[in-house]
Amino acid sequence: MCRSFKFRTAYQGLIVSYVILVVFMSPFTFADSNSSSQKPVAEIVSKAVREHRILYKLTTLDEFKQIAGQPMKETIKTEGGLEMCSVIYPDVSAMFGKVKGTAVPFTILGLAGKGGSFDIGKHRQIVLRDVNDLTKFDPFWGFVNMSLVNLDLRNHKQLLDDMSFDTRTKWPEPSKLPKGFDPARLLEEGKNPGLGIRGLHKRGIDGRGVAIAILDQPVLTNHQEYAGKIINYEGVSARRSSIEGPPVISIAVGKSCGVAPAAGVYYYALPKTALPDNAIYCDIINKIIKINESAGTSEKIRVVNISTGTFEQQIHFDRWKETLVKANENGILVVTCDPAFLDYGPLERIPERDADDPSGYKAGKLSRADNVLRVPAGNRTTANNVATDTYTFWGTGGNNWAAPYLTGLAALAFQVDPKIKPDEIVKLWIETAVKTDAGPIVNPPGFIDAVQKIREK
Repeated sequence: MCRSFKFRTAYQGLIVSYVILVVFMSPFTFADSNSSSQKPVAEIVSKAVREHRILYKLTTLDEFKQIAGQPMKETIKTEGGLEMCSVIYPDVSAMFGKVKGTAVPFTILGLAGKGGSFDIGKHRQIVLRDVNDLTKFDPFWGFVNMSLVNLDLRNHKQLLDDMSFDTRTKWPEPSKLPKGFDPARLLEEGKNPGLGIRGLHKRGIDGRGVAIAILDQPVLTNHQEYAGKIINYEGVSARRSSIEGPPVISIAVGKSCGVAPAAGVYYYALPKTALPDNAIYCDIINKIIKINESAGTSEKIRVVNISTGTFEQQIHFDRWKETLVKANENGILVVTCDPAFLDYGPLERIPERDADDPSGYKAGKLSRADNVLRVPAGNRTTANNVATDTYTFWGTGGNNWAAPYLTGLAALAFQVDPKIKPDEIVKLWIETAVKTDAGPIVNPPGFIDAVQKIREK
């Protein structure tokens, strides 16, 4: 996905900027050069590309300079959660990127000459050559769609525990993996929402009869994780599936990953250019209120998920605040990443610990250190945007994936007590939280028990 507004969390900014970079191959501007005293840089890098010495996301900026020499111009700028570095030669330009605030080096994302782009393997699976390549990848994007078959990873368990990967990642034989590290098991265990959610499902508390609305980037509507669950899809074409959309819908209502797997979904795929304006959110929420008033609506939309928190920074903020009041008055809970809604932070499960045990979690890497309510977000498996049967195991996560967990949990509450007020749900999340070393952690069984007591009064 690619959003043009700033996110409140580092995780969200990371998603935006990385995708902007990896799809960025706009025409480069080149300087004219009449010098014939040395071999053209384009000839040098073309030979290096043919010899596979320049490879997408594997060749560092320093390595490129060793091949091409010092550039005429070098520019570094920050774009959301990434740092980008462009280097310009007389007849070649290259773009490098890295996640802001990480120790990973700049690696090449695009290379072009006057005749067009060089094929550096952007659309092929990345094959790591030796263990030195491990240091070139950040934990969030990790080893998604990469081949590690050439490596001996037995001494790299701590690194692997932090890294994301997906069903396309190729691993070395088990004898070259750390003891106890089983990618297939992690992918399967990561589907569990944790903290007793599946126990609630066994009790029939799974969101049935409730609909939620998701306002996010487009998704593949026929992914096996949520195929048939989308009541209505509007907005940007589903053919342009994003990176963030599939995890959000998976965590909220996914068949194997979701908190509320029996809830229905109204999906609003948002256009990039409209996002800095709160008006688009207001318009959709007002539309949702009218849908609920329609006589033919069987599953009322009771929860709206917007996995961002930048409303105050965008125009029409006063209208946004008025819309939230109206939604609340109409029995609709709007879940966002804005601390004005709820001050919360992401959780990550400690490797090899029970997903249902609150003591088996730690504060997420993208969480603040203060004592906010903690919600599972990392060490999760979700659908991804590649194909209808592919999944990603995310080693870390931020509030934009904690939000759909809360959205699903709210759907369970509305199933149990359709008359519960939205404000009461947020209050009960805080009151029923379990106190742990990681801080107060959301407590789904205790929360639902509290909702049932309200209903019985």
